Amino acid sequence: MWLRPQIRSGRSRPPVGIVLLSVFAASLLLLPMGYLLFRATGVESGVWRELWSASTGRILGRSLMLVIGVNACVWLLSLPLAWLVVFSDLPGRRVWTVLVATPLVVPSYIGAFVLIAMYGPRGLLQQWLEPLGVERLPSLYGYPGALIAITLFTYPYLFLGLRSAMLSLDQSWLDAARTLGQSGWKTFANLLLPVLRPALAAGSILVSLYTLSDFGAVALLRYTTFTHAIYLYWQSSLDVSAAALLMLVLVILTLVLMGLEFALRGRARMARAHAGTSRAVTPVRLGRWKYAAWLLLGGTVFMGMGNPIVVSVVWLAKGLAAGSSLQPVWQAAANSLLVSLLAAVTAVLVFAVPTAYLAERYRGLRARLPARAAYIGFGMPGIAVALSLVFFGARHAPWVYQTVYLLILGYMVRFATLAIGPLRTQLSRINPRMEEAGRLLGLSEIRVLGRVTTPVARGGLLTGAALVFLTTMKELPVTLLLAPTGFNTLATRIWSATEEAFYARAAAPTLILLLVSALGIAAIFSGEDV
Repeated sequence: MWLRPQIRSGRSRPPVGIVLLSVFAASLLLLPMGYLLFRATGVESGVWRELWSASTGRILGRSLMLVIGVNACVWLLSLPLAWLVVFSDLPGRRVWTVLVATPLVVPSYIGAFVLIAMYGPRGLLQQWLEPLGVERLPSLYGYPGALIAITLFTYPYLFLGLRSAMLSLDQSWLDAARTLGQSGWKTFANLLLPVLRPALAAGSILVSLYTLSDFGAVALLRYTTFTHAIYLYWQSSLDVSAAALLMLVLVILTLVLMGLEFALRGRARMARAHAGTSRAVTPVRLGRWKYAAWLLLGGTVFMGMGNPIVVSVVWLAKGLAAGSSLQPVWQAAANSLLVSLLAAVTAVLVFAVPTAYLAERYRGLRARLPARAAYIGFGMPGIAVALSLVFFGARHAPWVYQTVYLLILGYMVRFATLAIGPLRTQLSRINPRMEEAGRLLGLSEIRVLGRVTTPVARGGLLTGAALVFLTTMKELPVTLLLAPTGFNTLATRIWSATEEAFYARAAAPTLILLLVSALGIAAIFSGEDV
C-alpha cells in the first residue's frame, strides 16, 4: 500500500484531493530552497572562488563570534532569572515570570532602534545628562550594540526552558544530595546541571538560530554578518549568483542547527525514580539578597520591555508636538493587519489542514514529507526566503512579482509550520471513531474533514492562526523585500524611519506593534499555569 492509516478506518488510502493539496503546499514551501540549489548549480568557477575568499571567512567569523557571545550572555542572564522565579522565596514570582518573558514579543529591529534612540551618542540619555556636562555617550554601533540588542530579546527562549526544567525537580532529590554531604556547588554540578542540560542545549540552539538569521538588529547597528552581507551584496550587484551562494551557506548552517535541535529534543526525557506525586522544591530564603534579586529582575524587565515603551512614548510626544501626522501610521497598521490576516487564514486552510491531517491519520514517510517540508522553510532565514522569491519572481514569474500574492507566499514559507504544529497536536487528541461514524453515515472523507474533524479541532486552528498572525506582523526581511512598491506596514515604517534616524516617525508604529504582540503573548500565558 502507498499509505497506511495510523488507526484503522474504512479506507487504506487518503483522499486524492488531500494528497494533491498537501503536495502542492509542500512544493510551494520548498520553492525558495529549490531555487537556491538551482542557482548554485549554474554559478561560474570565479564566483565559487569568491565564496572561499578571505572576506567570506571574515563574515563567517563575525557571525559565529556573535552567536557565541550572545549565547554566553544569555546563559549568564537566564540561569539566575530562572532560579529566582522557581527556587527563591521572592514575592510575586508568577508575575515576575510573565514580566521577564515579555521581551520575547519585541522584534530585534525595534530593540536596536530603542538602544540607539536611548543610549546612542546623541540619544535620550545623553540629552538628559547634557546639563551635567555630558556631551556625547560611547557609540553602540558594531559588535557591542548587536550583542546587547540580540541578548535582551532572545534570553526568554532559554529562560522559559530552564524554568520548565527547574519546575520538574523533586525536593527529595535535593534532600538526598544534602544527606550525602554534597555542597551547594556539587549539588549544582552533579544534580541540577544534568537536569538542566537538555533545556540549556535546546534553548541555546534556538538562540543561535535567531542570532544567525537576524537581519534588523545587525543592519541598524552596522555589524556585518551573513544576513547583512547578503542584503548589501544584493543591493550593490546585478549578479545574484554570489548572493545566492552566500544564502546557501547560511541555510546550511541553519539546517545543521535545526538538526541538532531535533536530535536534542528527541533525547530530552526526564523521569522520577519513584512512583507517586513529586514534592515541590522548598523555596530558598534570600534574606538581604532579595534587594539584589529585585534589581536584577527589575533591570532586566526595564531594559527588555520598559525601554521600548519609554523611548517610543517620548519620541511620539516629540513628533506630535512638532506637528507629525499619524495618518500614514494608520494606513501601515491597516496593511499589517490585512496581510497578517491573509497569511493566517491561508496558512491554516491551504497548508495546515491537509498537511496535519495527512501526517496524523496516515503512516509512512510520504505522509509526513509535506509537514517536514514546512520545517525546512521555517529554518531558512527570512532574507534567504525573500531574496530567493525575488529572484524567482523577477525572472520566471513576472506576473506575480511585486504583488501581495508573492508576499503572502513568503510568509507561508517562513511560518506555515507554526499553524501545522498546534493542529497536529489537536488532531492527535481526537478519537478517530468520530470520523469513522461520519463515513458510516455516507459522508466522503473530505466532507468528514470539513464537517466533523475541523470543527472539533477549532482550538488548534485558532492557536496556529494566532501564531502566524503575530509573527507575520513582526516580520521584517520578507516584508521589506517582497512587499509591492508603496505598500508600507508597521515593520517597514519602523525600519525606514530608524534607518534614516527619524525616531519620532518610528515611535507610533513601534507602540502599536508592541501592543498587538503583548496582547498575543498575554493570551498564550492566560491558558497556562505560570
